[in-house]
Amino acid sequence: MTRNVGGIDRMLRITVGAALLVAAATGTLGLWAYVGVVPLLTGLMGWCPPYALLGFNTCALKK
Repeated sequence: MTRNVGGIDRMLRITVGAALLVAAATGTLGLWAYVGVVPLLTGLMGWCPPYALLGFNTCALKK
């Protein structure tokens, strides 16, 4: 798996994913908010399957 999720994208995914999980755990948004696991994991791994399928890459180019 080659990384395809860059810095800002990763931070946003981790932040949003964690916020959704906290909201789900506290009952603020309900059970659907556990979908926050997906952006959290893709942010932590640095790899997103839909990005790979569609050919997107938000990582900076290495020289």
